[in-house]
Amino acid sequence: MAPSLICPPETAFIMKKTITLGLMSGTSLDGVDAVAVDFAGTSPVFLGHHYQAFPKEVRAELLSLCSPGDNEIDRAGRMSVTLAKLYAQAIHELLNEADIPRMEVAAAGVHGQTIRHRPEEGWTLQLNNPAWIAELAGVDVIADFRSRDVAAGGQGAPLVPAFHSQVFTSDTARSIVNIGGIANITFLPPKKSYGKVTGFDCGPGNILLDAWCQKNLGRAFDANGAWADTGTERPELLEKLLADPYFTKEPPKSTGREYFNLAWLEGKLSGEEPADVQATLTELTARTIVDAVRKFAGRTQEIYVCGGGALNGALMKALRHAAGDDILVRSTETLGVSPMHVEAMAFAWLAWAYINRDAGNLPDVTNAAGPRILGCRYPH
Repeated sequence: MAPSLICPPETAFIMKKTITLGLMSGTSLDGVDAVAVDFAGTSPVFLGHHYQAFPKEVRAELLSLCSPGDNEIDRAGRMSVTLAKLYAQAIHELLNEADIPRMEVAAAGVHGQTIRHRPEEGWTLQLNNPAWIAELAGVDVIADFRSRDVAAGGQGAPLVPAFHSQVFTSDTARSIVNIGGIANITFLPPKKSYGKVTGFDCGPGNILLDAWCQKNLGRAFDANGAWADTGTERPELLEKLLADPYFTKEPPKSTGREYFNLAWLEGKLSGEEPADVQATLTELTARTIVDAVRKFAGRTQEIYVCGGGALNGALMKALRHAAGDDILVRSTETLGVSPMHVEAMAFAWLAWAYINRDAGNLPDVTNAAGPRILGCRYPH
């Protein structure tokens, strides 16, 4: 009788975990989206989503920290712990709602909250405390995705185009437009064209719309663009806004709240009615997106919108009007992916890329010296 072959514990086959989580809180500062994704097959499988809103005082402090102020280091340190607790809570809720055992999670990719982005100076800062998240949530955490690209001479943004290319590439030339606080574009050439995937930040998405709404109505955002619909676009103001050199700057490029903010807007106003300003800002976002697509992604036949902007009816209407009859404008919902899940799914994918020692950036997008493995792991 042949002896049985027994593998010692240290060499026994261990099934690889294929579920990663993605947590993203963007420049809108409203909360964090958490998703669970299974990467076992050839295409990622969405398993669940949880949205954790930020308390008003957290949002207010984050907004304050986006500009120079008193005692910033202590305040930023305290906020990083506060965010970590909110992120950990989001992970707990996500796993409970999706009925996913914690032991099946390979890692959570946690972006953190950007308060400064200065790639031209060689740095970018996302408030985060991944050690706290790992301790509280009981899962490995992968964080600090942008710094490695910046260190390689890149913009550190946008990072989502690599994920877009994996999920949304088709036989048609497409642009995926994420409209969060900042709007960014990913151009996806047709599958067999051997063209390059490109991407960049094209300018303000919801950031000015939200700030103006908060200032005048005391509301965090203009739901469905209803207030903008009561106003009238002011061509003279629109031309002043469009004259900013960022809009004609060649990619690669990235931007943030430190550039496009309420002070930037108010310096260009001349006593216009607040609702008219909101209508003009809606047109600004739509025009700068479509102008950027036509100039830098000229073969685009379809635009698919994700992020909070996809839920703004007035903005989607303005986008369709600006695009005309030659470019189809739709939500990523029509591709089977909720517009509110896309960016968080991208950070789940970036965590998966880190685990597999795969590059997470696209040098043609960020202008980095080459492909780089992004992030740093904090074991639980």
